[in-house]
Amino acid sequence: MEYVDYYGVLGVERDATADEIKKAFRKLARKYHPDVSKEPDAEARMQEINEAYAVLSDPERKAAFDNLGKGYAGGQDFTPPPGWDSGFEFSGEGMSPEDAARFSAFFSQMFGGMGGDPFHGHGRSHRHTQGQDHHARIQLDLEDSFTGPTRQLSLQVPMMDTHGRVQLNTRTLQVKIPVGIRAGQIIRLAGQGHAGPSGTPAGDLLLEVSFRPHPRFQIDGRDLSMELPVSPWEAALGAVVPVSLPVGSVKVRIPAGAQSGQSLTVRGKGLPGSQPGDLMLKLKVVLPKADTDEAKALYERMATELAFDPRATTGG
Repeated sequence: MEYVDYYGVLGVERDATADEIKKAFRKLARKYHPDVSKEPDAEARMQEINEAYAVLSDPERKAAFDNLGKGYAGGQDFTPPPGWDSGFEFSGEGMSPEDAARFSAFFSQMFGGMGGDPFHGHGRSHRHTQGQDHHARIQLDLEDSFTGPTRQLSLQVPMMDTHGRVQLNTRTLQVKIPVGIRAGQIIRLAGQGHAGPSGTPAGDLLLEVSFRPHPRFQIDGRDLSMELPVSPWEAALGAVVPVSLPVGSVKVRIPAGAQSGQSLTVRGKGLPGSQPGDLMLKLKVVLPKADTDEAKALYERMATELAFDPRATTGG
């Protein structure tokens, strides 16, 4: 995916006001609108201009785009940093994925889900009787799914100030994390959305959960996977070894003759729940260093007495 520099497309500075962005858009639209332009690339340029304006004229999209930072050039290969839009609170309005698909792949991936669509029916349908739902994406630690703590979360709320520039206001909430929460699930905070019209109830705040990268575990739904180092004698002879979990530990039996790359599954030791996930272990045989005379002597003895040729088993 290629990065799109929306400020560069419109030819404005990153601190441009809403009026300056609008003026730049209108000037370019007069030049490139296909109905009046004689430029050979008018239609493609107009699509780029419309896309840039759709982002920079909307306080929420603009705030999210600005959060990506300034260190990218238009056209360079780009992968969104993990959790790039975490902690931003957005209103329930937004462009549908179908409408977003009219623009670039960059826009579709970055902004196509802003609004109610990524929450898959979690928003309300009876908008006329209460306030609009808001949503935010939040990142939790893997351990939170096991312990169900109460977390203090700070959300950035994009607002337009009196000078026509986007300003981020912060609000802080105490949120109870359900035990067994998994990535992609929604935590609903009743009455924390937009105030309702004419005294009707406020909307809700919907928090979509993701997990921060963990140094040891990979997460797939409720299942966890990790690499498990074992010694040569544990792999050759078999052993029972302890494995630390995000919370607590479990003892795992290593079968005799185990090899690096071999997988073991420990049922029910993934994320908790009515149907808990599993723990997948990929074995890695780790050799001790031959950094002492005693260690060298042991390796030399094995080389002489075991007469083992690892290449004979692989055809090498």
